[in-house]
Amino acid sequence: MKSTNSLYIYDNREELVYQGSGSSEWVEINDVNENFVNAIVSVEDKHFFDHKGFDYLRILKSLYLNFKNGYITQGGSTISQQYIKNMYLTFDQTWSRKLQEAFLTLKLETHYSKDDILEGYINTINFGQGCFGVSEASQYYFNKKPLDLTLEESIILAGIPKSPENYNPISNYDNSIKRAKVVAQSMLNNNKIDKETYDNLFKEKIELYGKNKTYNLQTLMYYQDAVISELKSLNGIPDSLIDSGGIKVYTNLDIDAQTQLETSILNNMKEDDTQVASIMVEPSTGKILALVGGKDYKVSQYNRMTMAKRQVGSTIKPFLYYTALENNLTSASKFLSEETTFVFSNNQTYSPTNYGKRYANKEITMAAALAYSDNIFAVKTHLFLGEEKLVNTLKTVGLEEELEAIPSLALGSKEINLLDYANAYTTLASGGYKNDIYFIEKVEDLNGNILYEHKSKKDLVLNTNYLYILNEMMSNSYNANFISYNSPTALSIASKLTKKYAIKSGTTSNDYWLVGYNPDIFCLVWTGNDKNATVESTYSMITKNIWADTVEAYLKDKEENWYQKPQNVEAVYLDPVSGEYLDNGKGSIFYFLRGTEPSEN
Repeated sequence: MKSTNSLYIYDNREELVYQGSGSSEWVEINDVNENFVNAIVSVEDKHFFDHKGFDYLRILKSLYLNFKNGYITQGGSTISQQYIKNMYLTFDQTWSRKLQEAFLTLKLETHYSKDDILEGYINTINFGQGCFGVSEASQYYFNKKPLDLTLEESIILAGIPKSPENYNPISNYDNSIKRAKVVAQSMLNNNKIDKETYDNLFKEKIELYGKNKTYNLQTLMYYQDAVISELKSLNGIPDSLIDSGGIKVYTNLDIDAQTQLETSILNNMKEDDTQVASIMVEPSTGKILALVGGKDYKVSQYNRMTMAKRQVGSTIKPFLYYTALENNLTSASKFLSEETTFVFSNNQTYSPTNYGKRYANKEITMAAALAYSDNIFAVKTHLFLGEEKLVNTLKTVGLEEELEAIPSLALGSKEINLLDYANAYTTLASGGYKNDIYFIEKVEDLNGNILYEHKSKKDLVLNTNYLYILNEMMSNSYNANFISYNSPTALSIASKLTKKYAIKSGTTSNDYWLVGYNPDIFCLVWTGNDKNATVESTYSMITKNIWADTVEAYLKDKEENWYQKPQNVEAVYLDPVSGEYLDNGKGSIFYFLRGTEPSEN
């Protein structure tokens, strides 16, 4: 009798980081606040202590509605029936399942007391946010034992099981209070509270805790939500098993990386409406080590990393310049950087500008254009290649978003889902291998039977020669040798970086990005406003600092690691802007496929 359906989530060291419930969480009925018992019975089954397992008036009413509609739309389930369903049955609405439920309910009522049944019920029902049972729920939502709950807290918890996703106060506080008032009304109708008490409920906002007891990270639930979402998408695992518990989920969560990422965010973000999203991935495997979907899960459960679409700005340019290298341009290929209006058919025009309206007013190299994030150079390259070429590259690296081949795509004008974008970017970080990023390594039932195990599929989709050249160009984003009429876009964090990285920043009127990687880690950081309002320019530096602080903390005790130079790639010293030859030791190193180096004359 005293066992519960359970949901266990483990990190990449197979240490438990979240548990929905378990035998150790079982709580005796006498150790639960009487207000909660009165609330749950009043709203779920007011005749619980009087019937023999079935409320016949409710059953007749539900049968009438089911026959009227031609299918099962309602049940007349008592607490006893719900307990049987939670423990032994699937959640499908069929007549055979109903008959099986009735038989087991009769057995339950015959062999156990009402207190035993109620105790079992409150220890196994789903309270949302991965909490199964009143003990886990009271600790998660209010940081209290069930016996210490206030009347209002008891009423809120009693309202959750009807729809855990919609009525838990963390995901939707307003809905939870509306539901709580329904529970309170049922208590009033059943004389469990008086009218004066009822009238004075929920006058003040209820303080919530909203942290799991294993790791008190205010962003960890974003990772857990993403795990649950991936879990529901896996073949072979019934939704009923996920909803009722009874599984162990082994994830790629690196709790140290998650902690470092959260610490960097808390140390840098301002107390304003600007939000943040970030992800850390192991490039060689696609394992998602850490994820943040907002500043504080307790304040906002909207997971921007998995759910939001934003304009990606100049972070799209590495894909453009890889495409250029693959189509016979080189790191020293030049275009004129000056204020430009592009004219198309039907007299349509496009007038992009460089950030701060800084132009060389002369030809510059691709390497310089990438380091400075020169928009004119990017659009010229895009049009020179043909707009479809960039779209094709993005599809090749795994981007699922359907993009239109337009001039402004070179500047990241289209909105892309952040997780989808991270997946595509990891193809660059992995050395050209498309290997979908993922959260879950394996899933087991409570008996250790494997229900699912991740199987990697690594496909080499990019030319390693050109990708090496691109990664070297991206490392110039914080290279002081490129200081000229302009400065590299990530130069401000150069002093923080002790390892070599390929980095690209991005800016729109409402977004700031920094994306970067080396063979050991890929990290994306986005900051912006949910309502697409303008964000303070200080967030350009804040975003970069979050990225730098995070990756440097993660790689602190790891050795330097960079991509191996292919044998047919040559290094040449050139002037960063003009691309002219310089004596060894001067200028900066440019890389070329052997035979494509510029002439010394």
